[in-house]
Amino acid sequence: MTILYPGLRDSVGSTANVYAPQHDSQLLIEALRLSGVVIGRRVLDLCTGSGVVAIAAAELGARDVTAFDISPDAIRCTRDNAVQAGVSVDARVGSWTAALTSGPYDVVVSNPPYVPTPPGAHLEDIPAQVGPAVAWNAGVDGRLILDPLCDAAPELIVEGGSLLIVHSEFCGAEKSLRRLRGGGLRADVVLRQLIPFGPVLTARARWMESIGMLPVGRRQEELVVIRAERR
Repeated sequence: MTILYPGLRDSVGSTANVYAPQHDSQLLIEALRLSGVVIGRRVLDLCTGSGVVAIAAAELGARDVTAFDISPDAIRCTRDNAVQAGVSVDARVGSWTAALTSGPYDVVVSNPPYVPTPPGAHLEDIPAQVGPAVAWNAGVDGRLILDPLCDAAPELIVEGGSLLIVHSEFCGAEKSLRRLRGGGLRADVVLRQLIPFGPVLTARARWMESIGMLPVGRRQEELVVIRAERR
């Protein structure tokens, strides 16, 4: 599968075992571009998937870029895409917690798993081409990765550094802001985008309605990018 990013990348490839770049990836890249914090900086991309955000950071002028993902397939894909793009990305197999030993960094970006996940999710009828479930499943409230990541943010970024993270409204932007601010960071939503449901949320819509997470009949979600700064 190939996704086009005019002005940033000619193309970025992915495979059936790797999360393909979608609206959330694009929104995070746009926030990174608008932030103006990349040039000459050390950048860390957590939950890199295809590596599209890491590659964008390199193309935007980062001094060096490190990318982590728990999936060996994703890391192979990231390395291949970086070679095709003609940029250098240090792609490593490991969870985001592994980055704590290699940091702190000037800029941290992340598109982590954030989709609320019902009991029995393994029985859902979701097309295989959407990618691996581990790339989006994040517990009943969607915060399985988000909460510890927000809590660790002050350790991941240098003084004066920035964190940019993208997720859905359904896992709670205010919750992320509170956790980040509770760690002493200045945090705000910097970009929003309303998009139609994709295959995963479409499959989960009835469950989300049943627990009051989604208004009945609604089939759109708002993506948000949060920027946090350590001052």
